Amino acid sequence: MNNTYIYILIMALVTYLIRMLPLALIRKKITNRFFRSFLYYVPFVTLAVMTFPAILTATESVWSAAAAFAVAMIVAYGGGSLPIVATIACAIVFIVEIFI
Repeated sequence: MNNTYIYILIMALVTYLIRMLPLALIRKKITNRFFRSFLYYVPFVTLAVMTFPAILTATESVWSAAAAFAVAMIVAYGGGSLPIVATIACAIVFIVEIFI
């Protein structure tokens, strides 16, 4: 058997165990407020950690990415929908790249 298949099998097993063990071991409802709050924010933090570096490296210049990120945060905080925020961020990158 090729080493690649062994690696894939081990990765699949580890991924399955990480997802299955909490379901098998934790039977009662989690009542600790701190732990519940922590688990509530884990998906958001994970998404932010994976997305933020990609935002800064997706353009030719870090400055255009930072400007688009700042404007997108302001528009999103103001209640803009996802298509509006994405369109404005793309436009800011385009404009800043023209001048840099």
